[in-house]
Amino acid sequence: MNPGDTGHGYPILMPGEGEGLPVPGPPERETVAFEADDSGVEELTWGQWSIWEAMARHGSWLPLGGSKRLPAGVSVEDIADELRYLMTRYPSMRTRLRFDAAGHPTQELFGSGKIDLEIYDVNGDGTEPEQLADCVEAHYRHAAFDFADDWPVRMAVIRRHGELTHMVVIMCHLVTDGAGARVMLSEVESRTSAPPTGMQQLEQARWQQSAAGRRQNDMALRYFERVLRTITPRRLPGSPDPRSPRHWIGEFRSHALRSAAHAIAQRTGAASSPVLLALFAIALARITEINPVVARPLVGNRFRPDLADVVCMLALPGICVLDVADVTVDEAVARAQRATMSAYKYGYYDPRLLAELIGRISRERGPDFDISCLFNDRRDERGALSPTAPISAAELHDARGESTFRWVAKTDRPSERMFLNIEDEPDGLLLVVSADTHYFPPAHFESLARGIEEVAIEAAVDPAAPTKVS
Repeated sequence: MNPGDTGHGYPILMPGEGEGLPVPGPPERETVAFEADDSGVEELTWGQWSIWEAMARHGSWLPLGGSKRLPAGVSVEDIADELRYLMTRYPSMRTRLRFDAAGHPTQELFGSGKIDLEIYDVNGDGTEPEQLADCVEAHYRHAAFDFADDWPVRMAVIRRHGELTHMVVIMCHLVTDGAGARVMLSEVESRTSAPPTGMQQLEQARWQQSAAGRRQNDMALRYFERVLRTITPRRLPGSPDPRSPRHWIGEFRSHALRSAAHAIAQRTGAASSPVLLALFAIALARITEINPVVARPLVGNRFRPDLADVVCMLALPGICVLDVADVTVDEAVARAQRATMSAYKYGYYDPRLLAELIGRISRERGPDFDISCLFNDRRDERGALSPTAPISAAELHDARGESTFRWVAKTDRPSERMFLNIEDEPDGLLLVVSADTHYFPPAHFESLARGIEEVAIEAAVDPAAPTKVS
């Protein structure tokens, strides 16, 4: 795997599409030293391999994070202490990659080091602190990232008239997945001093290479092979309207979907994530007329022993086959609940070996064979099923009128054929639909998102609501 070449022996590091973006002026730098007790070199973990392959495929280091306003009185020393806490506490923040002559990566955990906190001053040209924070964030996201020489976090503060106003933090996706990020944010806020719990990255890598790890991987691959050999090759119908740039992203903000899905979950006893997966499968089958739907839900794997609170990459795509034809929505939800249990059980494996298996079966099944339809529920489901008052059809109809769709990006960077991300927002849910317009036409993006909402509203008020898929 070779995302590019630095000219000095190891792969680089995929900048974002940032050409033409303004570059903020040279910052002042505060050097932050850190030291911890652990260090070492190991193979990548399965979670790291999965995100590394995704970064290579997408041509991006998949930055995470953003900017936020700081309360009054926060000092540079306070933020430097926070950066030191992050670098000391979390091994994934002190990890860089090594590459052999063939470009094969291994991870190296450093026990000590130094990192710069950057300080950008508002220069009096009329730029507001928030604008400068946005500029620094864009610069951090789109500047090339060196996996061998750069620490996997970039942090800055914005200063005006001697007072800090904003903080910017951008991390490489190798540091953590969404659930790990929530653990990190909680611990940083409480500044807990208790030792980190769970199996950290080097120990994970050793376990995965053990006899027990090989048994888990073999079991998962046998399950994937059984599923892959039963599905029809074509999962998306092809597009009569292919575009350039090829890959489009749209955002749908729904004020009704969370309440409707919650009502279905309460009635059926299903978790809210399988409810949303079922709604997605129904809406997609209605549009494409392809059933069963094959989807790959991202499996967090934090239910496994010693992995609940580890700040690292653990998420891997599972696989579900959902037959949603000629049943009620409630029955489709029950099927999704059962299918996700299997996906979770077998969603822990070596991504390299799964890629070999998929490639072999693809060659046997023909060029149309593809399972690139990913479903990523990024919400924190803890407490999601607390009882709530029933919601009426009129209330759902009114909330639906406030839902909005907008295009946010078009790119030629390679991506999945279909990817649905779901995120919580204060007044509803955000659906981010990413797809290859050569397989899924632009006209279907908004139809899919609104279709998910439509199915949810139908089923929320009618336990006998049919899927309307044949």
